[in-house]
Amino acid sequence: MTKQRKQIRLGAHFPGVNNTTVWSDPEAGSQISFESFRRFAQTAERGRFDFLFLAEGLRLREHQGRIHDLDVVGRPDTFTVLAALAGVTEHIGLAGTINSTFNEPYDLARKFATLDHLSAGRAAWNVVTSSDAFTGENFRRGGYLDPSDRYTRAAATVGAARRLWDSWLDGDLIADAQEGRFVADPHAGAYAYHDRFFDIRGRFNVPRSPQGRPVILQAGDSPEGRDFAAANADAIFTRHSTLEAGQEFYRDVKRRLGQFGRTPEELLILPGVTFVVGDTDEEAQEQARVIRRQQVSGRTAINFLEQVWNRDLSAYDPDGPLPDVDPVVGTELLTQGRASVRRDDALQVARRWRERAEADNLSIRELVIETTGRQSFIGSPLTVASQLNYFVQNDACDGFILVPHLTPGGLDPFVDKVVPLLQEIGVLRTEYSGGTLRENLGLPPQAAAAEAREEAS
Repeated sequence: MTKQRKQIRLGAHFPGVNNTTVWSDPEAGSQISFESFRRFAQTAERGRFDFLFLAEGLRLREHQGRIHDLDVVGRPDTFTVLAALAGVTEHIGLAGTINSTFNEPYDLARKFATLDHLSAGRAAWNVVTSSDAFTGENFRRGGYLDPSDRYTRAAATVGAARRLWDSWLDGDLIADAQEGRFVADPHAGAYAYHDRFFDIRGRFNVPRSPQGRPVILQAGDSPEGRDFAAANADAIFTRHSTLEAGQEFYRDVKRRLGQFGRTPEELLILPGVTFVVGDTDEEAQEQARVIRRQQVSGRTAINFLEQVWNRDLSAYDPDGPLPDVDPVVGTELLTQGRASVRRDDALQVARRWRERAEADNLSIRELVIETTGRQSFIGSPLTVASQLNYFVQNDACDGFILVPHLTPGGLDPFVDKVVPLLQEIGVLRTEYSGGTLRENLGLPPQAAAAEAREEAS
């Protein structure tokens, strides 16, 4: 019996600050101007992508007391941008990265339910966590949350938000809509939720939204992150560098779903990947080499190295060999915020990097270029389309979240040249078929998923 070909799911990642986007390129646009967001979203919708994915951070990183050189472009508020994009798009999903550590369930649930109504069922929440005091200084609670509690609080936050979203359901009772006005039901919106993090009760003031609940995304490769995704998420945003690594991750996460009364169809695995499309494979490879050197300047390479060594390395030549001194551990980190490596792993990382640099005769900059790159698909349109399809059909993933190196025009080569090839072989839609993001992603309806979990329990 011939195995049915899987449909490729696609997300488009509008970056926050990172080491992927080349903001110095003359074709790069603004990180804050709405025109950048509009063009990016409409290009993704033209390519029949499933959703647009906004990154967000709650504080810019600092390196040796100064704003990190990759973090100078700013991060506008996610909900504001997504609400505006709902008015200039019709089908594409609107996914926002919102922190579960420093936000309250009621406020989150209300904003996402509102976005789902405004967009006619296209809202998605990428749930992220934080445990560092540096980020926490922006908030009343500060950064006291123990790292071991970050996924526990995240699960509680999602659980409480779901209780609020479902509060307009009471058994078979659903508040009816008539001419845009919701009929008051005595049970509609009433909720109560209690655990070690939250003790809340009241009446939720946003009626049931088109999807019932927004689609939940989560990013994390750790065992805790995999369990959290298996229990709570509709899609997991991950990264892996080879087909074999992707297949191992795919098998592991899909296997975990059964522990939580879920089926493999209820969770999509979508690695974040970069791409370079050229007229030929050779041209694309040359473009990729140029892009990687643009992404990692000499200063950036030294900054990355200092995150591991935790010492001032400004005197070292980025085009020279790695330092012969060991990392400093057990002291305050030079980089505050999101760092490349935990301090207790620094000695092991430094040893591995030295071994690789020696084996391949790599300079500091060359090593950083090699070790910080995402999984990339590089080649002619046919080569890239074939590679993407091979990964999906061989269960390394269910699709991809594309991270272009240019904003906002970086998706254009993919949409213009690769998408038609995927559509031609029947693995990517030619038109949107569903009315909501959940339907377009091929996820089970909320009611069916809930019944399956009840039967499993």
